[in-house]
Amino acid sequence: MEKHVVVIYPHPDDESFGAAGTISKFREQGVPVTYLCGTLGEMGRNMGSPPFANRETLPEIRKQELEAACQVLDMDLKLLGLRDKTIEYEDRKEIAVKLKAILEDIEPSLVITHYPGHAVHPDHNALGAAAVLAVEMMAADKRPVLWTQAITNTFVQDLGEPDVVQDITAYFDRKIEAIFCHRSQAGGMISKWTENETDEEAAKALMRERFGTERFFTWTADRAAAVE
Repeated sequence: MEKHVVVIYPHPDDESFGAAGTISKFREQGVPVTYLCGTLGEMGRNMGSPPFANRETLPEIRKQELEAACQVLDMDLKLLGLRDKTIEYEDRKEIAVKLKAILEDIEPSLVITHYPGHAVHPDHNALGAAAVLAVEMMAADKRPVLWTQAITNTFVQDLGEPDVVQDITAYFDRKIEAIFCHRSQAGGMISKWTENETDEEAAKALMRERFGTERFFTWTADRAAAVE
């Protein structure tokens, strides 16, 4: 059993779409989980469907949505205070040093983040790379296992099949509940996949197909060498 799990993603809703089932599984086992969220997603284009936010109100709305999702998933939340859509321009080592200090304080046995270079959004790739560097900078006897999540359309062709596959069927309803906490974002995303995002059952069926498993690559020296 894991001692403590830390999830590191850049945006509110990354945790729900990406790892809510895995988080729920660990919490059911009694394992503490902490989410280190990079930004408040303040530059996101979705303002609700129909819109109920604007550029000024969106950060606070997304923060409240994130707090609600973390309550559903029963995990702790730490905000890193980075700025949305700028992480790729920040000093990676500075972010890694900050993450390393937090990880050394929490002492997790497992860290989950995005796979650098295979996570679509520049913020995903940049914070994933900083998280990998933070773990690599830790003393060998304190270093947690690292799971990285690739989400590009071609990641299997590029990287092979993930070695960690989590069947989250038993936790799917909780994942959906967490996703829909992010109301400003979820409707717009789901409308891209279904003709009518208000059709909750159709949306759930589609999401079950897309998100019924959560897959990760265990980070290794070989993978580190490949992205350097």
